[in-house]
Amino acid sequence: MSTIATPLMPIAGAIDPVPVARDVPVRPDGRIDLVGLPRDTIRQVLADAGLDTKQAKLRAKQIWHWIYHRGVDSFDAMTDIAKAMRPWLAERFVVGRPDIVTAQVSSDGTRKWLLATADGHEFEMVFIPDADRGTLCISSQVGCTLNCRFCHTGTMRLVRNLTAGEIVGQVMLARDSLGEWPKGSMASASPEADEAEDDDAPHYTPDGRLLTNIVLMGMGEPLYNFDNVRDAMKIVMDGDGLALSKRRITLSTSGVVPMMARAGEEIGVNLAVSLHAVSKEIRDEIVPINRKYGIDELLGACAAYPGANNARRITFEYVMLKDKNDSDEDAQELVRLIRQYRLPAKVNLIPFNPWPGALYECSTPERIQRFSDIIFNAGISAPVRTPRGRDIAAACGQLKTQAQKMSRAELDRLAEEKQAALG
Repeated sequence: MSTIATPLMPIAGAIDPVPVARDVPVRPDGRIDLVGLPRDTIRQVLADAGLDTKQAKLRAKQIWHWIYHRGVDSFDAMTDIAKAMRPWLAERFVVGRPDIVTAQVSSDGTRKWLLATADGHEFEMVFIPDADRGTLCISSQVGCTLNCRFCHTGTMRLVRNLTAGEIVGQVMLARDSLGEWPKGSMASASPEADEAEDDDAPHYTPDGRLLTNIVLMGMGEPLYNFDNVRDAMKIVMDGDGLALSKRRITLSTSGVVPMMARAGEEIGVNLAVSLHAVSKEIRDEIVPINRKYGIDELLGACAAYPGANNARRITFEYVMLKDKNDSDEDAQELVRLIRQYRLPAKVNLIPFNPWPGALYECSTPERIQRFSDIIFNAGISAPVRTPRGRDIAAACGQLKTQAQKMSRAELDRLAEEKQAALG
């Protein structure tokens, strides 16, 4: 294969693999996916592919804009890059999205996507529309490191971490599906654009947004995939990236205590903690990571979480399980713990969402309301979350790529295997 020699493109007789650092994912077809890479890394891989320093810097800036401001997934759509350059880019790089395996819409408007990575692993994401906001629930792992007893995802073995690109790609795919990229093409008025650019592209103004909030509450434990989650959220929050405020992003953890301070310092988003019980015995059973990092250690880390204050409260997620964690005494102990650690907190009460083979039942509506009243009367917000997307298994704790019924003995064994892996 021959190529056209231009000042913008190196001469090459064949397509050679681009040399990359170990932390740059390469697709099975040998191309590098630019989604999820920091600006400097995009510039570097372009330079490694043969562009000189000036051209690599310029093209990286243009590509970054097209990916994150315009939402394009084809180099052919990047109209301020020379037409002769676009095939050269497409042969070596890709602007990827997760593949959609299935897409479902609930009767209440909730949307769920079963997605696949380039190497064929499946995971899920959910979009929950409300009158004043739209929340995207994204995954950080294929499967899960943990084995929370009430959670369907917890019955899966961990397959692998999602890359930063696969995490950012979920946000971009949701914007694709919701039609939230600006219409039309970018105006080609940049003095940096070369003579080969298209000159008929209209100006645009950004459209309104349906997707206003992101929660890292899908499949996986985000703090066990810290580097990729951090790098992805930096792009999501970047004013020149997807430009979503950190105040509109919430990271949920089951209690990976050693990583919580780093999350506050290096990511800085809102924190949600999957608490679900107030005694060691019950939390050891339903949230096995409690055997490694106990309630007191966890709440101490919450008290030290950078940026937590009354304006940015820590959210405690509390799934309501009949006759397990829903007594008046449990509610009173929860209030005591929050006060003891002087936590700026609110409590989200989550009616248990059933799934095939689940070992628990949901508390009655009357019991949930009584639990909420006790916490509210102590001056702590404790709303009851309205289940969304139950009819398509998109509600909290229901995400799982393959339905699989597991016995209590199998769950115990899986918990032991995962705990041993954690050390």
